[in-house]
Amino acid sequence: MTRGHEMDEVTSRAAKIRLLLMDVDGVLTDGKLYFFPDAAGNTIETKGFDSQDGIALHWIHWYGIKAGVISGRNSPATVERARQLKFEYVFQGTIEKVPIFEQILADAQLRPDQVAYVGDDFTDVILFERVGLAVATANARPEVKQLAHYVTRAPGGGGAVREVCELLLEAQGHWDKILEKYGLPRS
Repeated sequence: MTRGHEMDEVTSRAAKIRLLLMDVDGVLTDGKLYFFPDAAGNTIETKGFDSQDGIALHWIHWYGIKAGVISGRNSPATVERARQLKFEYVFQGTIEKVPIFEQILADAQLRPDQVAYVGDDFTDVILFERVGLAVATANARPEVKQLAHYVTRAPGGGGAVREVCELLLEAQGHWDKILEKYGLPRS
């Protein structure tokens, strides 16, 4: 949700991105957690991921943009989804995201302005001031949206990550290649 000159700034920021980091619940998912009993009576947790987000994450990978998650919850479903999407970074179980972010920067050998971060809640804003492109999902807390460079039209778990991937691909001159690959008219 940006206008004119603000969108020019967002596009300029997006053109530099080499790594897309995200929260999970409320970003890659709609934030709902589902608990089921297994055969032994133990509780199993799962969550739903958006398939259109998934294909877009594959597309950015094709063009050298890495991806990863930093999540406060430990979830086997997140580990599996990250494996399927070839995420380079998967950190779970902590709400203290700055030390993990600094560790990722060092490992990836990137500057902060080469990183985008997508979040929806208070634990995410601490990274907004440290990255080149801070994105809040449509379902983010109002306080979080106010601090973002860009707010998606789509909610988390419903295309927000797809929207961010398309923004990155467009800003870096790859979107027409994606359209061409699928036989679609160029934008």
